[in-house]
Amino acid sequence: MSFASLGLLPSLVRAVAAHGLVQPTPIQAEAIPAVLAGRDVQAAAQTGSGKTVAFAVPLLQRLRPSAAHRSARAPQGLVLVPTRELAVQIGEVLRAVAAELDEPWKIAVVFGGVSINPQMMGLRGGADIVVATPGRLLDLVEHNAIVLGQVAVLVLDEADRLLDAGFADEWARIHALLPPTRQQLFFSATFAPAVVALADGLLRDPLRIDVRPEVKAGEAPADRTRGIESDGESNGESDGESDAERDGAPHIVQRAIQVDSSRRTALLRHLMEHGGWSRVLVFVATKYSTEHVAGKLCKAGISAAAWHGELSQGARTRVLADFKAGRLQVVVATDLAARGLDIVDLPVVVNHDLPRSADDHVHRIGRTGRAGASGLAVSFICADSAAAEAHFRLIEKRQGQRVAREQVAGFEPSEVAAAPPSNGGVKGLRKSKKDKLREAAARDTDPS
Repeated sequence: MSFASLGLLPSLVRAVAAHGLVQPTPIQAEAIPAVLAGRDVQAAAQTGSGKTVAFAVPLLQRLRPSAAHRSARAPQGLVLVPTRELAVQIGEVLRAVAAELDEPWKIAVVFGGVSINPQMMGLRGGADIVVATPGRLLDLVEHNAIVLGQVAVLVLDEADRLLDAGFADEWARIHALLPPTRQQLFFSATFAPAVVALADGLLRDPLRIDVRPEVKAGEAPADRTRGIESDGESNGESDGESDAERDGAPHIVQRAIQVDSSRRTALLRHLMEHGGWSRVLVFVATKYSTEHVAGKLCKAGISAAAWHGELSQGARTRVLADFKAGRLQVVVATDLAARGLDIVDLPVVVNHDLPRSADDHVHRIGRTGRAGASGLAVSFICADSAAAEAHFRLIEKRQGQRVAREQVAGFEPSEVAAAPPSNGGVKGLRKSKKDKLREAAARDTDPS
């Protein structure tokens, strides 16, 4: 299959080919014809599978640059995303492809955390497509810099995150400003049942696409020829692919290591040294933990930095730039980094703290093994916590997989707490806030 066979115009086929994209991935092969046909789409595909191209390229065919819409400050295309970094990445893809076309496109990328004035200046001449985070989009609407009444195509990338409780108020306000008739494209790697139910009330006769393969634990991934694309996703082209690769399976090996909670950072240092890990993205539960764990690593002589939502946009950009350039070996982050963040050839992700849900786990480990590269995802299971084992079992159950428990010599846990009987979840086993604060205080006094 080729991009030309999907119904794309020759100019767009040439544009994607100019960026090394020759053969569409499964999500691109299924989504692009549906978008071109004007269908609403709800698409689920694993991280790093080419979702951005699957909606960005046909969006440029469905719409046309319009001086009238620009002068009215009324974009025809709107792409909503939950994070600043994802907005930038999608904007780069759209601009890279549009730059190869004959028509002059105006694509605006707007997000919070920076001054609104330059973004308002950039929108004075209008825009054909706007990529935005919800809060900043509403700010610009209030400043009369954008009018949403003529949006013809709406894209929600990381749709499950945008439709959950955290964005509920902002989404309701944006939804009320949109025209009643529009094409809607919802993309994500995960769709919880509650989100699916909400999407059912928003989409009109949608085509539902799910090309997520079954993830298998402990299976060694094969290397695959890398495509050239602005967001680091795959072009699907390879020499000597395995069957799993042709099916689009993730190339991620998972490990689950039992360790006492107080020795997790020391174990991380040990694994980095003995595994020769060049770069590691470490996930923790809170902003405080990012600073705390990064500080411990720095004291041990490891170049590390914290990354969380309370950093300024300038600081977030600098940390990521240093990480991508190899000036930082470790970034310790909250779940903010689990959505849409693309680090080319990131070899390892570590769950220092377990994610809150199976969906968060999918997004976290999806930061590695992208675009056909091999990846390793390591989860620390606090052996002194029965709830930790029960929680990871729930994650395994939701993913339909089992990850063998390991212990590392020299870091064997003092005891392994037995997991309580399963009750279909771990909600009733969660510690109180006071218990969590006491445990955190105890860990913080540990010198490791």
